[in-house]
Amino acid sequence: MSEGVSPLYPSGGMVLLEVFLVFLCFHGSLSSPLNHLGGYRLTGSKGNALLPEISPAATPQPFLPILAPSPLVPFTNTTIAKLSGICTLNFTAVESLMSMTSIDCFADFAPLLANVICCPQLLATLVILIGQSSKDTGMLALNATLAKPCLSDIEKVLAGQGASDGLKQICSIHPSNLTEASCPVKDVDEFESTVDSSKLLDACEKIDPVKECCDQVCQNAISEAATIVAQKTSTLLGMNGPHVLPEHSTRINDCKVIVLRWLASKLDPSGAKEVLRGLTNCNVNNVCPLVFPNMRHVANSCGNGISNETACCDSMDSYVSHLQKQTLITNLQALDCATSLGIKLQKSNITRNVYNLCHISLKDFSLQVSGCLLPSSPSDATLDKSSGISFICDLNDNIPAPWPSMTQLSASSCNKTVRIPALPAATSGHIGVYSEYAMLFLHVALAVAFMAIL
Repeated sequence: MSEGVSPLYPSGGMVLLEVFLVFLCFHGSLSSPLNHLGGYRLTGSKGNALLPEISPAATPQPFLPILAPSPLVPFTNTTIAKLSGICTLNFTAVESLMSMTSIDCFADFAPLLANVICCPQLLATLVILIGQSSKDTGMLALNATLAKPCLSDIEKVLAGQGASDGLKQICSIHPSNLTEASCPVKDVDEFESTVDSSKLLDACEKIDPVKECCDQVCQNAISEAATIVAQKTSTLLGMNGPHVLPEHSTRINDCKVIVLRWLASKLDPSGAKEVLRGLTNCNVNNVCPLVFPNMRHVANSCGNGISNETACCDSMDSYVSHLQKQTLITNLQALDCATSLGIKLQKSNITRNVYNLCHISLKDFSLQVSGCLLPSSPSDATLDKSSGISFICDLNDNIPAPWPSMTQLSASSCNKTVRIPALPAATSGHIGVYSEYAMLFLHVALAVAFMAIL
């Protein structure tokens, strides 16, 4: 997979992979940019693996390659958003954070980076924006009247800087995400008089993104504070452990958001972002985001003993090719996905290690951008006005997918034995083997040609 890639620093194993993408969008695709968003997926053709393919449910739009203009104008243009004028959020306090979010959620790449980069960054931005604004308003939530125009303003600011204008759909964001929801406390003074704020700040002021996922020092402090705040409603008093009803659990989760906003008000925006992205990554890396299609064909070819290895591997390759059209994932997510798929295969009476037989590696579970696995540590895309959007990719594609043991229930990042980046095991002597990253430069020229309306 690394063939044709030249090293930037031979001693460091860094490489630059330049991928030129050019879209010529006809008027129909631009006049209703969200109409086809739900059907957005990638083709399996190696020649145009990054060009969008529209599902039958959507109206097909032509995408024709043309020569990229120079300089790449789409990367330098910004639009001044027309805001509602009634939103009380302090956008100036998080100006640089908003700029970073617009890059992480840049245009047509937002759906591809949604799970790992775009949506975690957007959610962190919303928390920090409200948290920083609470210094002026004294409130850790917006009321329902302001939530809708404020969310619209946020969308406009981000879209004006190049972000996708469909972030609400991509990241499932609603005006209620800016309110207190079911949490009974949103006043800063009331919050600070209810919880041990110094203890909370000590636990979460700075976190190690790897250790926190296992030790959960900050997460436990957040849960404790959220439970105390939620107990301001008398129906929650005395409800602990298995006795907590679903609505009580929802209230505690809503109060966790209030806790995070308070933390964001006590940290500078950049420090708050590091903490929030680190906490989010613990959840991101513990869940395989892929949807596994029916594996009946694989079970027929590989189940009950393998009589024809070629037919079995052909079925596996075909099945995995469908997974490769979904989304970019991290190396830890790939390990989770390999475990989940392996367990499903075993339940279909496939007892032999077909990963080993068919040479399935971890990178095979990610969207096929030169076998790119995103690092499991929080990362951002970057913007170069002449080069385009780029993000860190782990291009070492020689890590075999591990076949799960019959008793294996999960692939917790705290007890994984496969040595991949951003794991505690990376401090071993194998660090040089699996730390070979590359900046994947996605040179995108979204050159737009409008057709005359007849």
